[in-house]
Amino acid sequence: MAQKMRLDKLYDLQGRVALVTGGGTGIGWMIAQGLAANGAKVYITGRRKEVLERSAAAFAQENQGNGLVIPLGMDATDRKSILSARDAIASREGRLHILVNNAGQTGPVSLFFNDMSAPEHKDPETLGCALFENESFESWAGVYSINTFSIFFVTTAFLGLLAAGSADVPGYTSCVVNITSVSGVIKLAQDHFAYNSAKAAASHLTKMLATELALKKVPVRVCAVAPGVYESEMTYDTITADLVDKVGKGLVPVPEGRPGTAQEVAGTVIYLASPAGCYTNGQEIIVDGGFTAVNPSTS
Repeated sequence: MAQKMRLDKLYDLQGRVALVTGGGTGIGWMIAQGLAANGAKVYITGRRKEVLERSAAAFAQENQGNGLVIPLGMDATDRKSILSARDAIASREGRLHILVNNAGQTGPVSLFFNDMSAPEHKDPETLGCALFENESFESWAGVYSINTFSIFFVTTAFLGLLAAGSADVPGYTSCVVNITSVSGVIKLAQDHFAYNSAKAAASHLTKMLATELALKKVPVRVCAVAPGVYESEMTYDTITADLVDKVGKGLVPVPEGRPGTAQEVAGTVIYLASPAGCYTNGQEIIVDGGFTAVNPSTS
């Protein structure tokens, strides 16, 4: 028993095959590095093949053969592209143990909404018209497509491979980890109604998938990690202490007073995907420095 309680056994990822969508930059890249550095073979996907190749090459150079990151082009909003990537993993690996649905984008932003000195706040009529004119059905559909719809289609496409991964080691269950956001939990719009509502939908989709797969006895767990303020292409490449609350846009500052680190978000995903997390299903873990503890949220 004591042997099984060692860190290298609790969080063992040796021999695991992982796929991270949007894995070449930002939070996805943080997670991909964490999985690979701890023994998993990690496929990173995205629409920009050159970005994926650059990230994979940088990892190989820095880690000198310790861990493996493999670029694989895939558009998480295109069914043919998803199936092509699925077929590639099936041919090369025959199974998948970890699927991280991370791909996402901000979508339409109405920066005037929280600037009470902006002319758009002249009266309710002016404000409503400004929001109506500044955003569109097409821009909302786009952000839902990548932030919510992709989770359903990528997960279902890879479900058979994930189930095959669960058969590898007794007691181990493959896991889908959806990267949602504190923005889907907070009750503030943060200038982007579409993004926040799409992330909230992703959170609920996570719970529905977990419940339905469990009821159908499909041996695949589904969880989510909701990051708070982190450095990424959607925010800033570097977030200094003075920028934390500019990004968070809360009523109350982030208690930690800093952005999250790669270790903090990757470590949370590693827990869920490792033997230590195999009794965790249908849960969303918020990693936000206390942001939702002091701001109005649904958590």
